[in-house]
Amino acid sequence: MMNLAALEVIAPSLVLPALLTAVIAYFCGCFNGAVIVSKYILRDDVRNHGSGNAGLTNFFRTFGGPLTFVVILTDVLKAVVAILVGTMLFRNMVVDDAIVVTLAKYWAGLFCLLGHMFPCMFHFKGGKGILSGGAIAIMIDWRIALVVWGGFLVLAILTRYVSLGSCWAGASFPFITWFVYRSSVITFLGAFIGLLILYMHRGNIHRLLTGTENKFSLHKKK
Repeated sequence: MMNLAALEVIAPSLVLPALLTAVIAYFCGCFNGAVIVSKYILRDDVRNHGSGNAGLTNFFRTFGGPLTFVVILTDVLKAVVAILVGTMLFRNMVVDDAIVVTLAKYWAGLFCLLGHMFPCMFHFKGGKGILSGGAIAIMIDWRIALVVWGGFLVLAILTRYVSLGSCWAGASFPFITWFVYRSSVITFLGAFIGLLILYMHRGNIHRLLTGTENKFSLHKKK
């Protein structure tokens, strides 16, 4: 595996694949499943309901039904495509090295989440990135996914606060990244991703602290 010093040597060759990956991953992220399904299939924008968030939880609470699986599929697939394209570009244009591939995954994941959260085609009003972020974690490394998803599921099931599990995912992401890779560059990207998720959940954090957060239910709101 290439060390940090070797990575600095090839840094100039990373510019073009990094730019291409950023653009492609961002536009992949812009394909927000909740907005597309609600606005163009149901003709009722999910952002006009509930929390106003274009995410899976608000979509399910508002509409429910089998179209929820279309939202899940869309938000997972776009993350998978973004990661695969990023790793392909870095491998073909730079070098097929484990640390470079991992860097590509984090880079592509970051911009995919930015597209999901701030989609230019939907007035920069998107979702909070948990479903896509979870798919990105799986694509990066099973150890990352185990900590992120494990904590999320335990907290969400025990407390029925999806947002509490989401905050765990964001907060734990940079720490498990450092534990697995011991790379300052990759950990910085992991911290950026984690902070983005926490920032998008700032309203939920406030409601959790004040005891006004809604608990998850399998029954959609009337």
